Amino acid sequence: MSSDLPTPVADVDDIFPSPVDPNELQAVIDRLLAARRIVLTTHVNADGDGAGSQVAVAAWLEARGAHVDIINPTPFPPEFRFLLHRPDLPIELDTPEAEAAFSAADLFVVLDTSEAKRIGRLRDRFREDRIVVVDHHPAADREIGDTVLRSTASAATGEIVHDIIESTDGPWEPSVVQGLYVALVTDTGSFRYSNTTPRTHMVAASLLQRGVDPEDMYRKLYANVPLRQLRLLREALGSVEVDEERSMSWMVVDNAMTKAAGATPDDYEGLIEHVRSLEGTEVAFLFRETPEGRTKISFRSNGTADVSRLARSFGGGGHVKAAGALLNASPSTAVRKVLGAAREMFGPTGS
Repeated sequence: MSSDLPTPVADVDDIFPSPVDPNELQAVIDRLLAARRIVLTTHVNADGDGAGSQVAVAAWLEARGAHVDIINPTPFPPEFRFLLHRPDLPIELDTPEAEAAFSAADLFVVLDTSEAKRIGRLRDRFREDRIVVVDHHPAADREIGDTVLRSTASAATGEIVHDIIESTDGPWEPSVVQGLYVALVTDTGSFRYSNTTPRTHMVAASLLQRGVDPEDMYRKLYANVPLRQLRLLREALGSVEVDEERSMSWMVVDNAMTKAAGATPDDYEGLIEHVRSLEGTEVAFLFRETPEGRTKISFRSNGTADVSRLARSFGGGGHVKAAGALLNASPSTAVRKVLGAAREMFGPTGS
């Protein structure tokens, strides 16, 4: 496909130079192209940026003759499986195939995180002197990787991966351009969030010119909702609460709601956006009970509030406007603790 497509009218960097450090970029390119057997991973509960970047890097390196495996700390999200270009991807953790991949790898690549805890048990399987990290999040306290390419000015890790592949002249396989497009679309909220820049749109335009069908991508990403997900939304909307003085809104989903809807963990995707979209909301929360009785919290900011700072206070992390944490507490206890901390941290204006 890619060889028959026209070259973009202008190189992205000719108009909007990459924010990536050129020396770090070249160091990562050198390591990637020198490796022959590579294991790719991303953070627990992979999102579209992590999964899309993985597929893009895998397809690009394989087109250059390397053998690439994808092994994640948690299952690869079903909603992004349409991107996978090989039937044997990904490899599940704790399988003979995974053990063989770990043993044979001469390079491990971590995408969309640099935090040791965010790759779970894989941290103990990777050799420290063979880890390359590509990430757009701020540096964490416990970092991994001996070669790191980081750009917090990039909208998504997929944008940095684009810069890597652009610098090597491709090849631009179908899974490369589709994976990068999904990374951009999902991490910018379909180009609605403040991390979207003119350069982000230029990168997206270059992917369209290289063969991405935006209608097809939309249909696969957002127009394929199972009925159980709508049933879960119906249950969850009844839990919505608002603190108008502090411009905060939140939603609670417990195990009883999940069971009543016949939902799966994949069906929680997008729930928080319904709370975030409430008029006057500056900070939004989704409290979701896990099967073990703990509570996962998603944090979102519409304004100037740094929800990553709040998430870190509970052992989590993420972006300024989108973060998460896991509490060893029931939803009701988690709501009380998190809202109390949020009210103290952000004050009556939510800023």
